[in-house]
Amino acid sequence: MAFRTFSGRFLAGLALTGFMLAAAGCQSGDNGILNLGIGKKDPTAPPPPQDPKILASQLQAYCPRVTVRDGTAFYNTYSKDAQKPKPRLKKTGDAAQDAAAQAEADAAAATPPDESANIIYQASVSDVTRDCSRANGQLTMKIAVAGKIVPGPKFSPGTISMPIRTAVMHGTEVLYSQLHQYQVQVTDPSVATQFVFTDSNVVVPEPTAQDYQAFAGYDENAPKATTDKPKKTHRKRAPATN
Repeated sequence: MAFRTFSGRFLAGLALTGFMLAAAGCQSGDNGILNLGIGKKDPTAPPPPQDPKILASQLQAYCPRVTVRDGTAFYNTYSKDAQKPKPRLKKTGDAAQDAAAQAEADAAAATPPDESANIIYQASVSDVTRDCSRANGQLTMKIAVAGKIVPGPKFSPGTISMPIRTAVMHGTEVLYSQLHQYQVQVTDPSVATQFVFTDSNVVVPEPTAQDYQAFAGYDENAPKATTDKPKKTHRKRAPATN
């Protein structure tokens, strides 16, 4: 009797399980496969990252950042003191000793002298900024350079001329480069003189990506303008004919 009761309960349990599986199958996908939650997206999971595309609004607001390159943030001017002539080495007749003395003299001549006592002014760039506008497929930039001039031991009141270069590059391509001889009047030796230089004529093609580089700083290695006088030409006179 107990066996029959257990068997009946077992068969009833199987029937109930089959009904539940059938009901779940009716609630599964169209393919009839039971959906156990595998492959479902977690509603709390963050969305996948999108492609890093630049929006048109971001490109319109893009204005290349101005950078001061290493070695272009300072500019010194020195007084032109008379240089002492190099001492003549006396020959001793000993080739090895003469060669050693000559090498020592050449090494001393190659060592740059300490010119700190001959500085007239020391100028430095303290900040750079820019402003951009667009029109007719071109980008117009206004690059500003702020700095100060500190009088040195050889200070003399007057006008100092500083070579400031502004440039815009696209990779290795130079889109704009201009050297400016900016002049500042310095009169007070006890305080630093502040200055602000602005180049408002920087015009380059409108960028199609955020990959322009702008630079500003001193350019002491720029070639100086030369004013060569025209050479005189002497014309030969034709021999006189009677």
